[in-house]
Amino acid sequence: MSDDHLWWRDGVIYQIYPRSFADSNGDGIGDLPGIISRLDHLNGAPDSLGVDAIWLSPIYPSPMYDFGYDVADYENIDPTFGTLEDFDRLVAEAHKRGIRVVMDLVLNHSSHLHPWFIESRASRNHPKREWYLWRDPARGGRPPNNWQAVFGGSGWEWDERTDQYYYHMFLKEQPDFNWRNPEIRARIFQAVKFWLDRGVDGFRLDVVNAFFKDDRFRDNPPASGQRAYDRQKHIYDLNRPELIGVYQELRRLLDSYPERMSVGEVMARDPDVVARYCGPDRLHLAFDFYLTHRPWKPRAFQEALARNVSALGENQPCYALSNHDVARHTTRYGGGAHSEARAKVAAMFLLTIRCTPFIYYGEEIGMQNTPIPRAEVQDPQGKRYPTRGRDPERTPMQWNAEANAGFTTGKPWLRLNKDYRARNVAAQQPDPNSVLNFYKQIIRFRRESAALRRGSYESVFRRPVNVLAYLRRAPEQTTLVALNFFARKAAVKMNEPLPSKRWRLRLTSVPGEHTRLKAGQLTLAPFEACIFEAE
Repeated sequence: MSDDHLWWRDGVIYQIYPRSFADSNGDGIGDLPGIISRLDHLNGAPDSLGVDAIWLSPIYPSPMYDFGYDVADYENIDPTFGTLEDFDRLVAEAHKRGIRVVMDLVLNHSSHLHPWFIESRASRNHPKREWYLWRDPARGGRPPNNWQAVFGGSGWEWDERTDQYYYHMFLKEQPDFNWRNPEIRARIFQAVKFWLDRGVDGFRLDVVNAFFKDDRFRDNPPASGQRAYDRQKHIYDLNRPELIGVYQELRRLLDSYPERMSVGEVMARDPDVVARYCGPDRLHLAFDFYLTHRPWKPRAFQEALARNVSALGENQPCYALSNHDVARHTTRYGGGAHSEARAKVAAMFLLTIRCTPFIYYGEEIGMQNTPIPRAEVQDPQGKRYPTRGRDPERTPMQWNAEANAGFTTGKPWLRLNKDYRARNVAAQQPDPNSVLNFYKQIIRFRRESAALRRGSYESVFRRPVNVLAYLRRAPEQTTLVALNFFARKAAVKMNEPLPSKRWRLRLTSVPGEHTRLKAGQLTLAPFEACIFEAE
């Protein structure tokens, strides 16, 4: 590995949803000791996955109305997951294995049970009143404006005690902070420093483009959409210009510590919006979900990459194909008999394009979405919108074929996928052709490849139909990545000569002898994903 390897730029980051990763005490909910017990799966052991960092979804004290995204204490650990001592041990054990630790920061809102909000709600004259967004009713007692909550209904909740409304972009149990107030801003940065001083390496920031709202609280104009929230253009409750100052302040704080990073979740599928928040004096990275939501077509993927790179310029892209809010891509892209073959193609794509890739737990074994019966739905969004619930992508990690997939000795908080006895880590470890071992091979090759870590990206075909192919070039190495998206053999002519006449096959998802590159033609087996290196 090169001496200039920078973990958040050149490495691979693995998202853990703590409730669902590993349970150490049999209560059916994952916890920090459980994560510690499984770190060797991720790195530090001879046969580990080889990731550079883990991102933990929220583990702060919370009443769990939105499973941790409603924080009741920014400087502690929820007893469900363990203690601060457990967290310190997790950081230490992760660092021993070369794994950085990224925490989720939820700074747009708190829990309604956070002491700050309880005090803010106590009276109109309380010193913390202005830490949240309080407004008098409009004429006739109506909400102050037309802003909608993401999870349904008005974004304004009436408080009978003080005869005012407070604003919540999500649940009414998640009141939004008033980021214009210097006291709450300073207190939040104090909490960020608390975790930096405990050795945290970085932060994933929830809904980074929502912190500020219009200071005149103007109505959003109408738009077309299915939900009430989508039937507005969010020009007054998202993407306000004052946001940039927050990220500049955060960047200065992070830069005062060695090799710390930030990655933002932007509520947008527009690369130009995402790009606003990245830069040398802003966030290090910001997720671009425009790519995540493209259909399983080579041209759609290629066009998305081109659009994203055009928006970002020299800034580092970062992508995920699945996460705790998005259906697993192994299901989203079709599932069925070809799900594992398609999972390998997706893995090769994510881990070889120019970006910081984020893997969602279970992705490395091709985990599928799990149908959740209506009576068992836990997700507040799923309770209001059954077809949009996020429980199916949050089910327990499948470690082995034993009871409850080795996740817990108790009853899992969400049901397991019925395929866990066949699809699990233990079953895939010894199989050289498994999805798990293909991930390991790509990550290992990426770690040693200057072209994949830092090289330029160049599409091979102008308008791909069956095959997506691209060159990654660094001064010391050139690689060609070729991906067949479909269940039929593909033979395609090159538009232009490749930069080398001699190529060595370094990795393929379909082992076997056949001519793949000859006389300007690329030939791939069904669902074949491969890497060539110029000789």
